[in-house]
Amino acid sequence: MRERAFIEQNKEKWFKFEKEIEDIKNIDHIISLYTQIKNDLSYAQSYYPKSKLTVYLNELALKAHLKVYTVKKEKKNSFFDLWKYDVPKILYKNKHYVYLSFFFFVTFVCIGIISSKYDESFVRMILSDDYVDSTIENINNGDPLAVYSGGSNWGSAIAITFNNIKVGMYSYVMGIFGGIGTLWVLFQNGIMLGSFQYFFYEHNVFVESLSGIWIHGAMEIFAIVIEGSAGLILGSSILFPGTYSRLASFKRGISDSIKVLISTIPFTIAAGILEGYITRYYNEMPMYIAFTIIFITLGIITYYYLIYPYKLEQKIKQFNHATT
Repeated sequence: MRERAFIEQNKEKWFKFEKEIEDIKNIDHIISLYTQIKNDLSYAQSYYPKSKLTVYLNELALKAHLKVYTVKKEKKNSFFDLWKYDVPKILYKNKHYVYLSFFFFVTFVCIGIISSKYDESFVRMILSDDYVDSTIENINNGDPLAVYSGGSNWGSAIAITFNNIKVGMYSYVMGIFGGIGTLWVLFQNGIMLGSFQYFFYEHNVFVESLSGIWIHGAMEIFAIVIEGSAGLILGSSILFPGTYSRLASFKRGISDSIKVLISTIPFTIAAGILEGYITRYYNEMPMYIAFTIIFITLGIITYYYLIYPYKLEQKIKQFNHATT
């Protein structure tokens, strides 16, 4: 190819790269562009070794190389990149495990509901006689969720948060048994939730229970499912190493899954605060306010874990397409 034709074919890409390189923060985008510039430079060095074009592309490649180094250095020091880029990309790559976690959890909830409906003793077996008897008494007194009113605000919030984090970590660590352990934890929590909600339905306070429990439960339950997906990612890295050795796959699985687990901690803390400070007052607030809080919290966590990873991936694809 003649030099002029080569320039005409690629000049827009080079000019676009020059303008955008200083503002690009995503390391994958920069590496993609750097690879393209290096390929063009190699071609120019082979066919136009003494041309000013070769000098220009060499300078452009150097600039890209420095940018890659700078962003990598910044990335190591950027705590928020974990939530902004790393976790969403991991979730998109492993979206089938997220969907599987939701599928199994919903299935286990349904099992809890059906079992409670057809076996009167099932709820007591799952929730304990003491809890059932005290809650029935609370329902008769007009406050079905009185159990959430005990203790201090801070004490309740801290205790609840640590307990939820412990459950999430347990669910994750159990993934080391090929994901079976994680499914067992999801089974326990799903059965409990299904039995719990059917119990309130059976006693004609289902809506009241929703307006109270799900103020904190929207984030708490969603986080449990995502923690379950982290455990499944860990387990799958052992069972399905692909082209990697089993040890190398396991290391990659730990790296990815632990980031997903860490990402749930802010939501778990938020759920604990809501339970300690808001849920206890559900009986004093209008129902529309309670459901507004539920929809907002559910919307936030749904957007982050299900919608944002997809949008980020589309943005990356569009960018790569525009620069090729």
